[in-house]
Amino acid sequence: MMWKTIRGERIPAFGFGTFELVGSAGEDAIRAAIEMGYRQIDTAIRYGNEREVGRAIRASGVARDELFVTTKIWFDNLAPDNIHARLDESLDRLGFDQVDLLLVHWPTREVPLGETLAAFAEERARGRTRLIGVSNFTVALLDEALDVHKADLFCNQVEYHPYLSQEKLLARMRRADMLLNAYQPIARGKVFQSDLLNRIGAKHGKSAGQVTLRWLVQQDHVGAIPRSSRPENMRANLQIFDFELDDEDMRAIHGLARGERFSRFDWEPEWDE
Repeated sequence: MMWKTIRGERIPAFGFGTFELVGSAGEDAIRAAIEMGYRQIDTAIRYGNEREVGRAIRASGVARDELFVTTKIWFDNLAPDNIHARLDESLDRLGFDQVDLLLVHWPTREVPLGETLAAFAEERARGRTRLIGVSNFTVALLDEALDVHKADLFCNQVEYHPYLSQEKLLARMRRADMLLNAYQPIARGKVFQSDLLNRIGAKHGKSAGQVTLRWLVQQDHVGAIPRSSRPENMRANLQIFDFELDDEDMRAIHGLARGERFSRFDWEPEWDE
């Protein structure tokens, strides 16, 4: 496993996304991932599977303090009173006293950002989350959070893969010593259709997906949280730490970017160019 040190915190660079992993099958998949070696687990209220995550962790036999667990609060619950109530419920479903990272799932202009961030900071001060962060924030939103509200943010979780450059956002986050945690890291499977990624994979004895995940975690201040329900894919995704991409490989993969975004919603912010 590769590790990232952000703001003095050492965490796994590679995690397991749990979106759509619900019910007994979802719980079994999450438990299998932990037993295979995943130590960063990403969930959210919106995913409807915090109970499954908590049960899977307990069933795995892995100590709670060996895992880095993230949950998120949806954009319609970012008023301070709602934040406190929703975290109460999340901790109850997970069976925890504390999460490792609490994120704003999507930004909203319905609640002043400063009020939301102050409530998140209060929850950290109370010890109910170890770290706080955001998801789907642009450079402008990060500037507001960091420069105007002086928020101590650990992470911004955003879509990032070879077809979507995050160069501008990543530069801003590196200046702030924040982790960019990449969701949709294999572009909903599109990377497997890339001649370039398959050629690089053949050079290293790896698949296009493994090359893509390695490209992500090999970047400074970048982690990745792929999601899979199939054991063979979970194992394959973990097999990215026994090779390294050279500078030519890295540049070539960066060259695939063409502004292609797979997560599009009515409530999304105005994205960076």
